Order: sequence, then structure tokens, then C-alpha cells
Amino acid sequence: MNNYQQKWIEVLKAANLKGWEITEQDDDILIMMPNITDLKLVRDNLPEVIAALSLDIDEPKERVKFIFHNNHENFEYTLNPTEKDLNEG
Repeated sequence: MNNYQQKWIEVLKAANLKGWEITEQDDDILIMMPNITDLKLVRDNLPEVIAALSLDIDEPKERVKFIFHNNHENFEYTLNPTEKDLNEG
């Protein structure tokens, strides 16, 4: 785990999001949310939330992928993508 990823985990856990489990998964961050969580709402607001939370992180920026899952569906959001990320898909 890199320092940037570790800091993101700390910031997300400090937000005390009820029922959210935030763990590392290789070089990514897995965020398990309660089944009733509306992933569309999370996905639609994520860029603004990430931007606001990033103000608390002073580590050098590195690639990190957030994997959001609510046991029914999931989506991924990559911050600081690499060339490989940009060329996949």
C-alpha cells in the first residue's frame, strides 16, 4: 500500500459513514456500502466529494482506484489514472 492510498483510507474512515467498510484491496480501495445505498447518487456526487476530501491529503498524488459496492451492483472511480487505465475499456 502506498502512502497516498493509506491517507485516502484514513480520510474516508474519519468521515464515519455509517455501515461503510473501507479497506485496501491491492493498490485499490474497496468501499462496501449498505445494501440500500443508492449507487447512482454516490456516483453522481463523487467528483465533488473527492475534490473536497482531497484538500485534507498532502501526500504526493498517485493512482488510486475506488471500488464502490453495495452487494447488488458496483462501480469504480480512478483518481490520477495511469496510461494503462486510460487505454483500458
